[in-house]
Formats: sequence, structure tokens, C-alpha cells
Amino acid sequence: MAGAGGGGNDVQWCFSQVKGAIDDDVAEADIISTVEFNHSGELLATGDKGGRVVIFQQELESKNQPQCRGEYNVYSTFQSHEPEFDYLKSLEIEEKINKIRWLPQKNAAQFLLSTNDKTIKLWKISERDKRPEGYNLKEEDGRYRDPTTVTTLRVPVFHPMDLMVEASPRRVFANGHTYHINSISVNSDCETYLSADDLRINLWNLEITDRSFNIVDIKPANMEELTEVITAAEFHPNQCNTFVYSSSKGTIRLCDMRASALCDQHSKLFEEPEDPSNRSFFSEIISSISDVKFSHSGRYMMTRDYLTVKIWDLNMESRPVETYQVHEYLRSKLCSLYENDCIFDKFECCWNGNDSVVMTGSYNNFFRMFDRGYRQDVTLEASRESSKPRSVLKPRKVCTGGKRKKDEISVDSLDFNKKILHTAWHPQDNIIAVATTNNLYIFQNRL
Repeated sequence: MAGAGGGGNDVQWCFSQVKGAIDDDVAEADIISTVEFNHSGELLATGDKGGRVVIFQQELESKNQPQCRGEYNVYSTFQSHEPEFDYLKSLEIEEKINKIRWLPQKNAAQFLLSTNDKTIKLWKISERDKRPEGYNLKEEDGRYRDPTTVTTLRVPVFHPMDLMVEASPRRVFANGHTYHINSISVNSDCETYLSADDLRINLWNLEITDRSFNIVDIKPANMEELTEVITAAEFHPNQCNTFVYSSSKGTIRLCDMRASALCDQHSKLFEEPEDPSNRSFFSEIISSISDVKFSHSGRYMMTRDYLTVKIWDLNMESRPVETYQVHEYLRSKLCSLYENDCIFDKFECCWNGNDSVVMTGSYNNFFRMFDRGYRQDVTLEASRESSKPRSVLKPRKVCTGGKRKKDEISVDSLDFNKKILHTAWHPQDNIIAVATTNNLYIFQNRL
């Protein structure tokens, strides 16, 4: 099999584009921290540690090359967040974009939420290709005229101009979180959204910036009794009363906002009993869930911990219905991964458009795909070496011991500084976006 894909085992993934500088010397501010397609897949947004948001737009398909789908080119770039300083706590608040979430499109403009550790902003991205001319009280250069000199009345007219894409902040949701925000999720009612930090989850109305409702609070009265933190949270894709949040203890709690205003009492608790044979000093660290995502259908949810991806049926809490090993060969390396802090890396995961394939990242710029129907998996690599246009990605294999075959890579030669934490899948097509440090790779299936 050449690669897992949308409901078939014959998908061949090939290189499409790479964005970002090639330098080995990477500036901290250029490191990509989040990747997100909008609901149509026409726009692709990335956020970085420098507080910038870059939006790429898919070009229309070329009539000369119908087999070649449109490439993504820069549509808009803007500074979403600036570094701040909390004088009360003597803390620097970095500008790094933690999450971006698109709102469903309602008119010609697009809206997205972006957040750093403390402040969430609602941005409007709109186009202008006409400008008004012929004002009565203004000169063409913008200066105001003396009203007494106006003797005739003119009707302003619109004239064509070069396309301009404007990003303007429409709302700023501040002061809602004491701890660092790790998740935002837009509700299916398109009126509210949630934001989660280490100990609390808040519910906001998109129109109201000065207050939010606290819907989960796991902060103990005595902080010395703290045993777990919230790691991710997401609304159900079509039930506006339902959301889930995951914890550092490997549990997922599903809450129903109809039950009570404060959802500290969950409706369902998803937890897999630990295998005693795998028990070790690192068990608690590697069981911490770094990402949780509902399937598009809303029937399943996927969680990612350090070594595995698990698929849960919402109707069965006792154990996952599917478990996929992402990089089991690292189990013997946990000690060195603990020493270099890699064991705390937070990998994200994503579904393809019809929920048949899931994708997540690994080290050495590898990313993994698991085809749920065909029970097949593949390891692919995002690298400059295989970045010739339309070149097919070759599956990679990691050798864990014994004699290494020609195409295999030894587990000891994996580069843990090269890691894919952020991935996104086009909502309709087999197009994926994969972030490697400061580069964004875009791959698509071979047509």
C-alpha cells in the first residue's frame, strides 16, 4: 500500500508545496504552532510563536491542467497577538498563537478565533476591490473640505481597485483565564464557543466580550491536592449541549450542559484500564492526552497520548474500539526522552473528510496515517529531499533491532528535534497540511 487515504487503500500521496524559509537556522518566532483548514477547505490558516497568522487560499483549478488541483498561496498575513506583561503577577505573556478556529461562513467575509495563553480574538477577513470616489465633504486625498465651499451635490461612485484583503479585530475576549489557554472550540449553534485552560473551561457568546460563564472548574481548594489538569476540550459537531475534555491522567469526560450550569459532574467518563505489564515510572506521563477530536459524524472521538491514537465510540465508555500504535519503538527510549523533555511533547491528531482515516505526527518529521476500514497504516516523511513537484512519498520503516534493511531507518538515528506536532486534513479532499518547525508541507493524493 502506498498510503492510507480517503476510504481506499490505493491512495498515493505526493508532494504539492512547501512554505517557509529553507534555512537551518530557524528563528523562534517563525516556528508554526497551529494549522487549521476552514470549513470549505479553500483557506488554510497557520499561527506561529511570533503571534502572526498567515492565511493561504487555494487557487482555482487550471483549465490547462485539470489533473492538477489548485495550489495554496498567501492570501493574508497579520499580527494577531503581541507580547504582554502581567504586572500583578510579574509574568510575561508570550504572543505565541496556541489555537485557531474558523467560524462557519455566513456572508462574503470570513471570521476566525485565535488565542494565545490569555487573550482570544475574533478576526474578520474581508476583501475590497472597489473604492468610493466623489465625496461632497472630502477631497480625494482624504482632507475635509470647508462645507461653505460646497455648491453642488455629487453622488459618490465606486471605482475598481486592486484586490485588498483586510484583517480587522472585531472582538477581544480578555481576562477570562487565570491559567494558560490550551483549547478553543466553536459550538454548532454558531453563537457560542468554549475556551479551556489547565483547570477551567469557560463558555463565551461571540457577541459579548466582558463576561463568560464558567462551565467546568477542577481547581481544588488546596492547590497541593492538585492531581490532574485539563489538556484539551471540544464541542460536539452537531449537539450544541455536549462537549468533552481530556485530562493529564488519560481520562476523557463528556458533559451535557442541559444537566446543570456547572458541568463538574460529567455524563460519561471514558477511561481504559492500564495494562499491568506495561506499568513503568513513565506510565502516568505517557498516558496524558494531548488532543481530542470528534469525528465529523459525531459518533466517535479520537484521542492522542504519547504513544497511541485511540478511537472511542461515544456509546461505550469502558475501552476504545480501536487503538493504533504511533511509535511503539520509542517505549524502550522513554528514559532518554524524559531527560531531553521530548516526553512532554503535545502531538495533535485529525480525521479525514469521511472519518475513514486518521493522521498524527511523530519524530524525524514522520507522520502516520491509519486506515480504519482496511486496518492498514503507513509512515510518511515531510522532507526537502522528497519535495520535487508531484513526487510520490515513499513509505518509511523504522528498524527496532536486528539487521537493518536497505530502506529502513534505525530507531537510534531518529532526530527528536524534528517533530510534527500539528497536522490538518482538508474537509472534502485528500489534501493534508503538515507543520515541521517553521515549514508547512502540503501533500495531496496522486490523481
